[in-house]
Amino acid sequence: MVDKILLYALIRAETSNNCNLFVSDTAKCSQLEGYIMVSLKSYQKVRKALQKIGLPGQDAYDLPTSDKRFPDGAGYRIEISGVERPEVLEALIDESEKRDMPVHRLISVVMGATLLDDKELTRFAQLAHDAKMEVILTPGPRVSWGIGRQIATPEGALSGMRFRGTDKLVEVITDIKRGIDLGFKGFLVIDEGLLWTLNKLKEIGEIPKDVTFKVSIFAGHASPGGGKLLEELGAGSFNPVADMALPQLASIRQAIDIPIDIHIMLFQSFGGYNRIYEAPEMVRCLQPMYFKIEPGPSMAIYTPWASTPMLCQLAREKVKWGQTIHKLVQDHYPDGKMSKLGAKDLAIPKP
Repeated sequence: MVDKILLYALIRAETSNNCNLFVSDTAKCSQLEGYIMVSLKSYQKVRKALQKIGLPGQDAYDLPTSDKRFPDGAGYRIEISGVERPEVLEALIDESEKRDMPVHRLISVVMGATLLDDKELTRFAQLAHDAKMEVILTPGPRVSWGIGRQIATPEGALSGMRFRGTDKLVEVITDIKRGIDLGFKGFLVIDEGLLWTLNKLKEIGEIPKDVTFKVSIFAGHASPGGGKLLEELGAGSFNPVADMALPQLASIRQAIDIPIDIHIMLFQSFGGYNRIYEAPEMVRCLQPMYFKIEPGPSMAIYTPWASTPMLCQLAREKVKWGQTIHKLVQDHYPDGKMSKLGAKDLAIPKP
């Protein structure tokens, strides 16, 4: 059906410059239709080839219900980003308890864990442990911390946020191992090379087996092939780019088993996405999944000089919006099940 629509659209596009072409030049129209049909047959061959290697042949326009789940049998969880300091976590926990609204995962210290001292990180780990919340700690070293300025240019940034050379890998792994020593079990990764390296270190016992790695939106993956790659490299979950239609996201779910982290609210600087009313269908089609809540003006709020009271208030608002999302799912897709607080597979710190 989709291919027939594509055929019609292509013919219309080709003939739109001559309003009489459908009537007066049927030979050209037939020739064009024949050319497009050959192209569509080629598409079908590629679709079948993709299916042979475990990928869907096309985006999931039929939006099938996912039969995959978290280990506890639930389909969705709440993830809140930008928990930058222990004081922000305290405010978030307080709001979560007041609203009786579970928050399962915290994307934490996005400004870089290097910028908190051991005492602050230990307190952070203890707070999360007592609240039964998973922490995905963001290591400090990153490409923007170096002297290279390509990443700071509009076109240079298109190359991505990969680590440069061996020494930069050493720096970020050292920061991750510091977090592990302080009791953290989950870390944010933006580079497939780093992900491969970390999981090889797990294989030889340099990193504990129970440590998990979440792949960031900054890795830029947006296809079933990308999701499959990250899963095979050892990702515990991954965050695709935010501006994807539900059929595209559903095709990723068909290819992989790990949780998908979906930005349901995102910074204005990224486009200002608010997809709250898609939440019920997201759960049905994409489970197991995390609803990732990250509104605000831009990433500039993740800096050491950002106002702590502002971050605390924003954390409370995010908990409220998590509750709104949960209610929408329960009202419109009551089969959707949210994990309880402290699910056994969560990477909860152990300080």
